[in-house]
Amino acid sequence: MSSSQDPQLVQQQSVVDVEEFVSVENPDSKRYQFGSLFKNHYPPSFSRKLVAEVIATYLLVFVTCGAAALNGSDAQRVSQLGASVAGGLIVTVMIYAVGHISGAHMNPAVTTAFAATRHFPWKQVPLYAAAQLSGATCAAFTLRLLLHPIKHLGTTTPSGSDLQALVMEIVVTFSMMFVTCAVATDTKAVGELAGLAVGSAVCITSILAGPVSGGSMNPVRTLGPAMASDNYKGLWVYFVGPVTGTLLGAWSYKFIRASDKPVHLISPHSFSLKLRRMSRSDVGEGER
Repeated sequence: MSSSQDPQLVQQQSVVDVEEFVSVENPDSKRYQFGSLFKNHYPPSFSRKLVAEVIATYLLVFVTCGAAALNGSDAQRVSQLGASVAGGLIVTVMIYAVGHISGAHMNPAVTTAFAATRHFPWKQVPLYAAAQLSGATCAAFTLRLLLHPIKHLGTTTPSGSDLQALVMEIVVTFSMMFVTCAVATDTKAVGELAGLAVGSAVCITSILAGPVSGGSMNPVRTLGPAMASDNYKGLWVYFVGPVTGTLLGAWSYKFIRASDKPVHLISPHSFSLKLRRMSRSDVGEGER
């Protein structure tokens, strides 16, 4: 039995092996494969949405945790009421700033609740959550540099028992998500006022929840400062509570809503368009 092989066959096989090795080990090839996979599964504008979520979450955590840190170190600088108002205002501002781009979730619990009620695709949830966590972590470590030697950078920890903080987080997050679904997903609601409504809900509920649980309502808003402050007390409360509250709030509004039409993005241009249509119709009726 001969062990000799065709030289041309051996040469072709070696070339194929080398090509496979190069395609696997070449970094440019890996980047190309990842880019093509990303384009096939996500829309072209999805990268802009992720950047918008990073920026919005960064500013949210920077303002809310910065105000809370200053309040914790010296109440004469920023009062508890001032910290709550600052949190509500930054939510309002970010909704109007990037709501028409990414929806301005700024909260993985909110993103999960939207996906659970079929207002957001599940395959985008992990990347949204990663963008939100990145923004929150960067903001927390920025505060660590700017507010040194303050150690507690707006961390939210239970002031009493974990159960009290858990129930409080569920209730206040339920309220926030219920209002969010009402103004952002229902076509019969005044969507142009979504920023004011959601920001006001965050402000009101954080005033009540602040002395009990810190009024986080957001897992990354707690996790980012916890890593920067190295304080992980009761961390599980701020994962279970907000996720449970947002799911209950979203499902509750879905149950009572009048219709189940597709979601309309929050866009400031729609309000001006409505005003122009109303003025034209009024002019037409006057001419008649």
